Amino acid sequence: MPASPRIQIPRHTAWVMVWNYAKSRVQEQLKSVSFILLYLVCFQILILGSTPTHALRISGGIAMVVMGLAFFLEGLILGLMPVGERVGVQLPRKCGIFVIVIFGLLLGIGSTFAEPAMASLRAAGSTVTAWGSPLLYSMLNQNSLALVGSVAGGVGMAVAFGMVRFFYGLSIKPFLFILIPLLLGLSSYCAMDDNLQAILGLAWDAGAVTTGAVTVPLVLALGIGVSRASGKQEDAAGGFGIIMLASAFPVLAVLILGLCLNAGMPSPASGNIFFNSENIEQARPLFENESAMYQHTLRMAGEEARAWFPGKSLGPLIADAQDTLRPIPEVLKQESMLALRAVLPLTALLLAVLWLLRDRLRHMDEVVLGIGLAIVGMALLTAGIRTGLAPLGGQVGRPLPRVFRSVAKEEGRVTLQPFLLEEVNTTYSTDGSSSQFFYLKDKKGHPQAETFAPERYNAEEASYEHILESKPLFGPELTIAGIGLVFLFAFGLGYGSTLAEPALSALGRTVEEISVGTIRSNSVVRAVSLGVGLGLMVGVARLLYDIPTIWLLLPPYLILLPLTYFSEEDFAGIAWDCGGVTTGGITVPLVLAMGLGIGEELNVSDGFGVLAMASAYPIVTVQIYGLVVRSRQKKRIREADLEDEDE
Repeated sequence: MPASPRIQIPRHTAWVMVWNYAKSRVQEQLKSVSFILLYLVCFQILILGSTPTHALRISGGIAMVVMGLAFFLEGLILGLMPVGERVGVQLPRKCGIFVIVIFGLLLGIGSTFAEPAMASLRAAGSTVTAWGSPLLYSMLNQNSLALVGSVAGGVGMAVAFGMVRFFYGLSIKPFLFILIPLLLGLSSYCAMDDNLQAILGLAWDAGAVTTGAVTVPLVLALGIGVSRASGKQEDAAGGFGIIMLASAFPVLAVLILGLCLNAGMPSPASGNIFFNSENIEQARPLFENESAMYQHTLRMAGEEARAWFPGKSLGPLIADAQDTLRPIPEVLKQESMLALRAVLPLTALLLAVLWLLRDRLRHMDEVVLGIGLAIVGMALLTAGIRTGLAPLGGQVGRPLPRVFRSVAKEEGRVTLQPFLLEEVNTTYSTDGSSSQFFYLKDKKGHPQAETFAPERYNAEEASYEHILESKPLFGPELTIAGIGLVFLFAFGLGYGSTLAEPALSALGRTVEEISVGTIRSNSVVRAVSLGVGLGLMVGVARLLYDIPTIWLLLPPYLILLPLTYFSEEDFAGIAWDCGGVTTGGITVPLVLAMGLGIGEELNVSDGFGVLAMASAYPIVTVQIYGLVVRSRQKKRIREADLEDEDE
């Protein structure tokens, strides 16, 4: 049969069609992220009373995020997803379970390295001190490759187990009732060790980071394809549950890595004890060399660190280079190389499997175009996260404690020299008391009245040591209201960022399709967003009050186990998958930046664990929503049966 002739479209018309299509996709992504961006900026301006620093740079980063999301998602739809769906259908027809398991393992590992949200973990160790959390510092710095490898291996194991479940038509519930108690038991054991309890937040956050815009569509497409092709499942809902496994297995992998690295690790201590002559030999392996050790202590402890190394010339305090100060072209170049290394191996794996199966893809030109768009989109997205979203989240998260703090906090000290006593003024109150003050310019060049303390004045050198303070925003009388405002901000951040997650939108559409419209996509998205908002409130409470992570992990999961038992099989998998898709390229950098910023401001040992809460509570809200939907459906069926009997 002769091939159909190609339709000839005038070049101008073709460009107009492409432009309109691209514009609609960009507008769609701009609409999805506009709420959360406006929310952050308005909160910073109206509540925190400041404007974003490096505003032009952050605006450019956000523009790259919008363009990157549009390109990346279009690339997934045109390139990676069709190949993944084809592999999922053909593999069970032509290969046995052993080959399917090996392929699932490799796909899970490859998709993890291609996940944009994983880039956020690279900078997460910047606020952790080696003496406060030695094991956590080691895993985020010296053993960062082992950390990423364990996370990727965990996802690979999850996909492999998922393929076995789909192939044999096994229920998701036995996996849940074995895996979740195992994780909770292991976490409880780690909570009894000072070093291990510091990595609990990281481990559960790592499970949340793995399931984003790359992993979710690919793994869901593969799972549903294998489920259908094997003929062991009655409907497409049997393909759900694999995202839950892809969130849980990395937690297990990171905890096991922590247990292995903990042997011989120094215990947490204050800086002067950690680096004294008796303990310094244990501290040295945490750093590349002595220079790195000195610079870390100077950066994290300031001039106080010089007293920890008597007789050592540490040199000047050198600040680490930050992404916000690096030229955007340099950031784009770095992220482009990472995008190539992430997407190309994953694509090569999928195409190699199809070649071995002697299967050919239709519309190969679209697939090639899609892969190119995915690479460009991933580079723009991750560069935009580094220069836009993450700095914006940090600028909002770091001052948050000032909203409820009742007293000023010392930020540093500066020597004013020469300092003239005649410039000091005196103010009197009606009760006859007096105080002295002088004027000092703030960062914006505006003169501000500062209290003068005579004991800090050196008459011989005509100098004055002034303490720089971060003052409460609302004063001591609004402490409780300020805490409430922080919780309200956390809820809004979780709700708004989740609405912008592309992976959740994809999952919602899939749920609506397989439920034949009985479960609406918008309802699922709202239920998940509500859970993320509640989870972030709990996560922020952990940071504010320095609550051990295990105390907040146990309640939601102990509630989820009986809810899952009473839930129907298909909705159990959907609900647990919803917990995994909430933390993607938009939510992760914002939440991590906020958590680490609050943790740094409050001197909490780490800012992890917030994402873990943002993953647990959506499962609860979706499970409850599912039980309500099923109850309504059963009620309608009973009412219809009664009407039939009356007739």
